[in-house]
Amino acid sequence: MQLYKTFQTERLLLRPTSIVDALFICELFNTPKWLQFIGDRDVKTEEAALAYIRAKMLPQLGILGFGNYTVIRKADSVKVGTCGLFDRPGLEGIDIGFAFLAQHEKKGYAFEASRELLRAAGEDFGLLKINAITARKNLGSQKLLERLGLVFTKTIGLPGEEEDLLFYEKGLGEV
Repeated sequence: MQLYKTFQTERLLLRPTSIVDALFICELFNTPKWLQFIGDRDVKTEEAALAYIRAKMLPQLGILGFGNYTVIRKADSVKVGTCGLFDRPGLEGIDIGFAFLAQHEKKGYAFEASRELLRAAGEDFGLLKINAITARKNLGSQKLLERLGLVFTKTIGLPGEEEDLLFYEKGLGEV
């Protein structure tokens, strides 16, 4: 079995999402903000979450060595959200994405986890550029992307998505 990189910040542990996270993924995928801004992935049970992890998350991790990370607060081992580097269908390049449970928002966790994954994207995985997409109405995500140094460049459509998305990008050699 191959071991994949985990990352740490002062307060957080980021480890590749695995089958042990199925219940947490089910909870996260059914939060109001996930459903509003990311979309219904039809993951309504722990079994469906397990199937999603096996079909969507683990294959990319196996191929690229990076993917979706479960974000765990070090102080008490509570799972607070996810952050990841994704090779999304219909999107050129690698995309950073994040989602956190409502009770763990506005504590700096998303910024802390995303900043560490941006560092890892360049230093550990050799990526030269990172992209991000977000819904036009997701102002919180837009603010975080801009705080991370990503710049809005255009509006795009993705296969299977009804709504156009805002596209951000950043060269990883930039400070």
